[in-house]
Amino acid sequence: MNILFIGDIIARTGRKALAEALPGIRKRFGIDLCIGNVENAAGIFGVTEQVVEEVVATGVDIMTSGNHIWDKSEGVSLLDTRDDLLRPANYPPSAPGRGSLVRDVNGVPVAVINLQGRTYMPITDCPFRKADEILSGISRTVKIRLVDFHAEATSEKVCLGYYLDGRVSAVIGTHTHVPTADERILPNGTAYITDVGMTGGCESIIGVRKEEVIRRFLDGVPVRFRASRERPCIGALFIEIDDETGTANRVERIMEETEEYERGKS
Repeated sequence: MNILFIGDIIARTGRKALAEALPGIRKRFGIDLCIGNVENAAGIFGVTEQVVEEVVATGVDIMTSGNHIWDKSEGVSLLDTRDDLLRPANYPPSAPGRGSLVRDVNGVPVAVINLQGRTYMPITDCPFRKADEILSGISRTVKIRLVDFHAEATSEKVCLGYYLDGRVSAVIGTHTHVPTADERILPNGTAYITDVGMTGGCESIIGVRKEEVIRRFLDGVPVRFRASRERPCIGALFIEIDDETGTANRVERIMEETEEYERGKS
């Protein structure tokens, strides 16, 4: 099975980049399932129903998220009504939504798990124990298992990768918006990358207009952040997985720019 994971989609710039480039990427790599992190898809923070529908229309099949999924009340309400939108599983059970799902893809069951780190992040339950709990409840017939680990610390991400090596098909890091060059297959067959990067304006500071972030550092006072419109790009990871064993055969990092996009409202 060929799977594509799209890094954090940033505002309108990221959505436009998806609309322009994703159909071609899906065709070129023969993608069976596309997953995208949408926690920043609506004006940098959170999601709305309109934005979610727009992302799905580009060719994203399942959406994961992170700590910013709670930033818009409309987006929070979607967690209980959509079966293709996840929030990190290690929030308390009373939180809206769910953190994992199993989807049939061309007759093959695929599990997708969304977890959040605890280092320099909001307080959540232990992602390692939560991963154990979820995996123990998934049928052994579900061989393909994918994890979006939304975390800040590189060490925590690498640690979860090795902890789950051989028990899941892939551990894909999100959150920092900066792609790492450590994509690989771990010793027991799990595809891994510390951070897949972002989908948005690459001429930016993690997706935000450069001048606004620079001002924040120089002045030390709150500044309204707006999404960059410069050099739209897609950050993604392609993974080829054996349907019978669930182990990864191939992993390839993707970074593609789309056409220039004018500055404007995000």
